[in-house]
Amino acid sequence: MYPELFSIGPVPIRSYGLMLALSFLAGVWYISRMARRDGKPIDQFLTIAYILIIGGVVGARLSYVVLHLDEFSGNWGSTFNPFASNTYGIAGLNLYGGILLAALGVVLYCWLRKIPILETLDYFAPTVGIGLGITRIGCFLNGCCFGTPTDLPWGVAFPAGSIPSYVFGHQHLHPSQLYSSLYGVGLFLLLHFMMKRKQFAGQLLALLFMIEAVFRFAIEYIRYYEDAMYFEVFGIQPTWNQVVSVSLFAVGLVIYIVQFRRAKED
Repeated sequence: MYPELFSIGPVPIRSYGLMLALSFLAGVWYISRMARRDGKPIDQFLTIAYILIIGGVVGARLSYVVLHLDEFSGNWGSTFNPFASNTYGIAGLNLYGGILLAALGVVLYCWLRKIPILETLDYFAPTVGIGLGITRIGCFLNGCCFGTPTDLPWGVAFPAGSIPSYVFGHQHLHPSQLYSSLYGVGLFLLLHFMMKRKQFAGQLLALLFMIEAVFRFAIEYIRYYEDAMYFEVFGIQPTWNQVVSVSLFAVGLVIYIVQFRRAKED
């Protein structure tokens, strides 16, 4: 575990922050390349990319704060710092909160500029895979977003003093961060492959929503969460992310069905 990779003078470079920055750069590079390839207005695409980045970080931060209010009691100033946030100094960000605010920002921008929303978001769908593939490595190095105990041969024991060690001692844990990173790479490759083969506007976005929903719902069973992330409904205790996953899958399915039918009618 390497929460700090190196220092530039007195400034420590944290692994999660570096990977997050690299994911943004890689995403912007990808969008720029795709826009040029297909003759799309690159200025508009870059603006949308910046809206996604800013909205993603702000939304991820705000949703984390809402779900962990007790961690900020008496220290509300840290609400605005996404890289040194919680009781243990681990970055506090919630993926789905970021996706929601970023998506709302992009939809509003596209609506005001009269840009086709679904067609545009199809271009950005693969960048979610890029982000997951890179940032989850940062999570692994940082020691956050860790899994539950496992007897599998690739289980990971985190060093003493880390948060996983504080919670589970020296038990071997699922490297849920690396699972998510590999999934992100696969998601990117699939959606990029589909870019030139899609049959209707919104197809890549719909696939992203449904695939992400299934993966996230499943991995929640082997990822550690504090009690605040669980709630009871109909006698079961899903995480908030699982509830969002169900909604995300439903939205993706509706987009797919509606757009597929429209394409056939045309």
